[in-house]
Amino acid sequence: NINGAKLTNANLTCVNLEEANLNHSRLIGADLTDAHLSCAHLVGADIFGAELSGADLSGADLSRSNLTEANLYGADLSGTDLTDAKLLGANLYGANLKGANLNGSDLTDAVLHKAILTDAKFVETIMTRTTMPDGTIHD
Repeated sequence: NINGAKLTNANLTCVNLEEANLNHSRLIGADLTDAHLSCAHLVGADIFGAELSGADLSGADLSRSNLTEANLYGADLSGTDLTDAKLLGANLYGANLKGANLNGSDLTDAVLHKAILTDAKFVETIMTRTTMPDGTIHD
């Protein structure tokens, strides 16, 4: 349990934090490349500008988290709860969002090109200028 941890700019490459409690933690600018965060609890976490390419976040709870400008290139977000999350300008190129809950999230200027969105939920999701999986820009 590292609830509320301050890990700003930390190098956490390939770290195993499966099922960890990181609620309300500060991971601003942290390098979590290829990290294992499946089923982790990151409710309300500030992950602004973090590097999460190739990370496994499957089944994680990222509700109300701030992932603005985060790089989630090729990340596994299948079954992840992103309810009310901020993903402004986030790079989700090629990410797996199968079955993810993005209800109420903000994807303004986010990139979803080549992302897998099968069974993902998008109720009241803001998608202004979002690049869709086929490369088109959503108005």
